[in-house]
Amino acid sequence: MKMKKFFLMGLMAMMGMYSTTLMASKVIQVKGSDTIVNVSQYIAEEYMGKNKEARVAVTGGGSGVGISSLINGTADIGMASRNIKDKELESAKDKGIKLKEVVLGYDGITVIVNDSNGVNNLTHQDLAKIFRGEITNWKELGGDDATIVILSRDSSSGTHEFFKEHIIREENTKKEAEYGKSTLYMPSNEAIKQEIKSNRNAIGYIGMGYMDKSVKSLRVDSIEPSVENVANKKYPIAREVYWYIVDTDNKDINGLVEFALSADGQRVVAEEGFVPVK
Repeated sequence: MKMKKFFLMGLMAMMGMYSTTLMASKVIQVKGSDTIVNVSQYIAEEYMGKNKEARVAVTGGGSGVGISSLINGTADIGMASRNIKDKELESAKDKGIKLKEVVLGYDGITVIVNDSNGVNNLTHQDLAKIFRGEITNWKELGGDDATIVILSRDSSSGTHEFFKEHIIREENTKKEAEYGKSTLYMPSNEAIKQEIKSNRNAIGYIGMGYMDKSVKSLRVDSIEPSVENVANKKYPIAREVYWYIVDTDNKDINGLVEFALSADGQRVVAEEGFVPVK
């Protein structure tokens, strides 16, 4: 009888330790937008550094992947570089899920070309015609006599969607307009940048945080894609970037969100080339 009692007590203790380990090992899954995957990763690293029990995993895949993963329960935070769509809200509602939108910062979509390209400024109308396939040669824009190679993010990207609505569809006044048939679709900001670095006739767009000296940014409507011009809303292709969460009182997820919006979290946002919300 005594041995049975000790065995049960030992088993209960082991189960308690196992339960504690499971609780401690709960990983917050952050998935979605490749535009903000790096800044989200750095925020997560700083958060884990200050909260030793916290565990956060950050992966990309695109805004659509992030939001769908949040709705189907395989992510705790969905990263997005576009607003959530009505059909996504309906899908969440059908599952009894109430979503909360968190503005992480602001981004200016930066139009880039090869450093040897002589064009420095385009209007948003020029961009619309280029990406719809209506302007096909750089000489029409004051550049070389060469065919324009158009690069875009793939359709799972929030940046792809935003650029289509605000540039190609001209603030959604041309609702049927699409990317031109010759458009090459790339899997990431970095892929677009690397292709343009090696192709003097290419044009594409990336999140502002990915810009470096390996490629040249263009002014749009004579306005530089700078932090200052995004902050003061002068730059014409500026947008908010988001974290979406399920609206609950989960202290682990809410703790990470609160850190992202704190002075320390917003410092990381600024360091990664985005505009803080605070």
